[in-house]
Amino acid sequence: MPSQLKGLLDDLRAEGDSLEALVADLPAEQWATMTPAEGWTIAHQIAHLAWTDEASVLAATDADGFQAVLTEAFKAPTTFADDAAQAGAQRDPADLLEWWRGTRVRLVEVLAAVPEGTKLPWFGPPMSVMSMATARIMETWAHGLDVADALGISRPATARLRHVAHISVRTRDFAFNINGRTPPAEPFRVELAAPDGTTWAWGPEDAVQRIVGSALDFSLVSTQRRHRDDTDLKAEGADADAWLDIAQAFAGVPGPGRQPG
Repeated sequence: MPSQLKGLLDDLRAEGDSLEALVADLPAEQWATMTPAEGWTIAHQIAHLAWTDEASVLAATDADGFQAVLTEAFKAPTTFADDAAQAGAQRDPADLLEWWRGTRVRLVEVLAAVPEGTKLPWFGPPMSVMSMATARIMETWAHGLDVADALGISRPATARLRHVAHISVRTRDFAFNINGRTPPAEPFRVELAAPDGTTWAWGPEDAVQRIVGSALDFSLVSTQRRHRDDTDLKAEGADADAWLDIAQAFAGVPGPGRQPG
């Protein structure tokens, strides 16, 4: 296994472990605590991750089986994620936790065995194994943030946030397309303050369109966990400014985002 993929899978495992530590000892009744996502409890958040990890395993091991899931999803493109989360949230919390634990462990094993260069089907464009692992880190982090917010817990940013920021940069054109806009032709410069005080950067240094701020705030906005007005992000250029309004690192229809405050 290439060392870069191993590092990604180690980070995926660690991000899941971090979230599991928040919920493993919760009393059963606390799984019904509402999170900032409208209508979603902690149980909904974990059920969504379990279901999506399970779908990821299917995408990597059974293309026909995943196509059947995709066909069903396209019948209800705006509700299938909510429906799956609702169904999973009805499980007993101990059973739900065990389901998610098993699927995320299985996912790491499966992705490690996928031949290099393979493209995996998904609800958006097909992805490489590296992109799939990065996307799962992003989703685990974002839904873990919802759980932490519901519990009133502040989670420190880690170096794993780089994966979230990276996929957020890579999905720039997707965000424009999914909102019915033509993606800008020119590349953007994104400069982010990392948790350790260094700078993470993407795009040419002389780009006119720029995003500057903290990696945490950029990740919060691109996963639609915070409104841009509640962050320190700065946009230079009309196209970069427009991107912050619609940034979306996850697949699917445009998300409603969060209200300021």
